Amino acid sequence: MQTLIDDGKLKQLLKEALIETLEEKRNIFQDLIVEAIEEIALVRAIQEGERSGTVAKKEIYNILEGPV
Repeated sequence: MQTLIDDGKLKQLLKEALIETLEEKRNIFQDLIVEAIEEIALVRAIQEGERSGTVAKKEIYNILEGPV
């Protein structure tokens, strides 16, 4: 015996299942979104660094050590 379901009902069931999953696993999706945003920011920082000029190692250490 084969059960038939119309496209509209199937679409509605899939929407409900997706919404329920998103609500139950909200923290997982939030973590994924935060991680994706961090990755995008890292890529942009790397690209910006590739376009900028070079700096001497001593100058970097002076900045990191701060005023003495």
